[in-house]
Amino acid sequence: MDVTMPQLGETVTEATVTRWFKGVGDPVAAGEALYEVSTDKVDSEITAPVSGVLGEIMVPEGGIAAVGDRLAVIAETEVVPPAAPPTAVEGSAPTPTPAPSAAPVGPVTSPLVRRMLAEERIDPASLTGTGEGGRITREDVLAAVRARGARVGVPERQPREPGDEVIPFDRIRRQTAEHMVRSLATSAHVFTSVRVDFERVDRVRRSHQDEWRAREGFSLTYLPFVARAFCDVVDDYPHVNASVDGDGLVVHRAVDLAIAVDLDFAGLLAPVVRGADGLRLRALARSMRDLAERARARRLGPDEVVGGTFTITNMGPFGTTQTYAIINQPQVAILAVDGVRKEPVVIEGPEGEDAIVAHHVGMLSLSWDHRAFDGAYAAAFLNAVRGVLEHHDWEAELA
Repeated sequence: MDVTMPQLGETVTEATVTRWFKGVGDPVAAGEALYEVSTDKVDSEITAPVSGVLGEIMVPEGGIAAVGDRLAVIAETEVVPPAAPPTAVEGSAPTPTPAPSAAPVGPVTSPLVRRMLAEERIDPASLTGTGEGGRITREDVLAAVRARGARVGVPERQPREPGDEVIPFDRIRRQTAEHMVRSLATSAHVFTSVRVDFERVDRVRRSHQDEWRAREGFSLTYLPFVARAFCDVVDDYPHVNASVDGDGLVVHRAVDLAIAVDLDFAGLLAPVVRGADGLRLRALARSMRDLAERARARRLGPDEVVGGTFTITNMGPFGTTQTYAIINQPQVAILAVDGVRKEPVVIEGPEGEDAIVAHHVGMLSLSWDHRAFDGAYAAAFLNAVRGVLEHHDWEAELA
């Protein structure tokens, strides 16, 4: 049976085969991870459609294939791997090695590579592609950028000492780094924070925790409450749910909420909850949990990590105090949730007297693009989110 490149998402036309979990001649079980593919946004493990023996691999690791292209063949009986090509006989002319072909230009390259070429103002005709058929790869563009930097002068590297370990950046780490550097170069980053009294949230959370865990299979954290509060106020502050396009601000009607997910310290993804403003607390929590689990298992589709209109990142589990996050382009703002802990706060008693009590308190920090709006707008938005967290009837939300 032919193994073909699957349709990985509505916007995906091709992908790179980054890893084969089986070799030619290995037995394969239906539903078992067979290979891994990579698009511009996400890695996905693809399972075998049938059981049998992997008879042939047409697209090796690093090869690019379009949707529907044949990648491999699964046979019903064992297949002997093809023999190595014959060596040259003494006295015979050696087989000539084909010279690298000229770099392809226009739609021949992947969408990611075309975007990188445009952003870096590199003429594709000036590059020699190292990909299959002379195709320009992402690494070819990065090499050209590094070479250009070397010509204009780059900072001197830190000298290495005996015992230093060199850990090469993997693909997802390189992509994350490039995305973050590009964001800092693109947006006028500003940071605004508010201190939030989470006591009302915490009491409801603790009182429902056992029932929630038994029913949902996971713990109820502070994150869904913050996401719900954002959705509750975003209509009043629509410019935070927007993106900059040239000389204008595109305000999105859809609220597609991206949630940053740590991949066990090996990278970062931000899968998207579509139509988050139409979901109540329980549905939001379920959606975020599902996306996070599938992100860590590399089971997300490419369309699930694109198109976010606003991002929330949660550093709370690590006990942070205040986080200044980098905006997830092309969005104009990202909200960081930090650790919640008991602190002394002043409250007003029933007769107007002041009292000092211990409440659960944490910080919300907004990184925002000054091209999109100003400080008063950002502060008012954060204050509105704080108001929902501190005064909303969360008991009714979970009833």
